[in-house]
Amino acid sequence: MIRVMLAEDSEVIRTYIKEALEKEGDIQVIKECSTGIEAEMEYEKEKYDVVLMDIEMADNEDGIRAADAILSSDNDAVILYLTSHDSDETIVKAMSNGALDYVVKGCDEDTLRKKVRMAKEGNAQIDSEIQKVLMDEYKRLRKSEKNLLYFIQNLGNLTPAEKELISCFMEGLKVREIAERRFVEPATVKSQIRTLLQKFGVSRSTEVVKMVKELGIEHLFPPMRR
Repeated sequence: MIRVMLAEDSEVIRTYIKEALEKEGDIQVIKECSTGIEAEMEYEKEKYDVVLMDIEMADNEDGIRAADAILSSDNDAVILYLTSHDSDETIVKAMSNGALDYVVKGCDEDTLRKKVRMAKEGNAQIDSEIQKVLMDEYKRLRKSEKNLLYFIQNLGNLTPAEKELISCFMEGLKVREIAERRFVEPATVKSQIRTLLQKFGVSRSTEVVKMVKELGIEHLFPPMRR
């Protein structure tokens, strides 16, 4: 028998899910909760084979916080998120804390029971769409981390001219405007920009600006005096 705790703020939805899960006799909803706090407290009292956790209860991320708390106290907790949203942002935020799977409300009963059974066995299979979203976000974060690392490593090796270029980037100046500001030819500016971008492993000046802002070091590149 698979023992389930169901956290969902809608009594109607809880009733539907409970009936769907228990229809074939091998799954039983032992405890029902309507808030994340209640789910945390009940899990402290008694561990369950699977926790089916609604994301939005007391607020938009109530279930995510509850899952964080439960997983922090029990690394072996098996949590499936239950939500009516399947946006990329929700998927990434929800799955980032170690939950095993993600169930969109409205899926058919067979899928719901299958996911619970697979989760109990530790063999949950995230939908291909969710896998793609998570992998895309992972790649984005790795790329961002790499770029920031390059930036930090090269920050101390900037020439005065390169620092001026970054200051101009921060102001949103174009090549001709930068050339006029620095009293040099546009061709010289273009050449210096190419060297600067190569140094940081990026292809656009906007990427340099983004990294400066992410690091919170805008103060190191104040506007040039005219």
